[in-house]
Amino acid sequence: MNSQDIEHLRSAITVAAQAREHGNHPFGAVLVGPDQRVLLQAENTVITGRDITGHAETNLVRMAGQAHAQEELALCTLYSSTEPCAMCAGAIHWSGIGRVVYALSEIDLYEMVGPSPEHLYLPCREVFAHTKRAVEISGPATGLEKEARAVHEGFWKAAS
Repeated sequence: MNSQDIEHLRSAITVAAQAREHGNHPFGAVLVGPDQRVLLQAENTVITGRDITGHAETNLVRMAGQAHAQEELALCTLYSSTEPCAMCAGAIHWSGIGRVVYALSEIDLYEMVGPSPEHLYLPCREVFAHTKRAVEISGPATGLEKEARAVHEGFWKAAS
């Protein structure tokens, strides 16, 4: 991970904070082109959109697929405030996005949330390991743990 990756992850964390401010789960995603220009950003809309598939990454993939050809997406990086879940990893796979970078691991998130029947323990690396399409994965981001966790602090206890 380089300094540009850290900068884009911080943007994804900011989008996650906005999702929380808007009454949603605190997750955010940013799509960046090969020239390091931000192309799209999306926040989680599960609660306000009344859509259980309204995860930040899935929302971003929907927008990306409408705006960019799969050949373009193969050169893009999706930055996520938290490791993409299995559903989001599947959407990323089908979009053809070539790289995923995340700040907080799924394990660290579940540790914060506490036990729940909602948890699906399936790291994105395992999902991407079952495809012939190359998806580069980087994360969790060493040095950003505190920032990545901060957006979640107090949310999950209040939400339950």
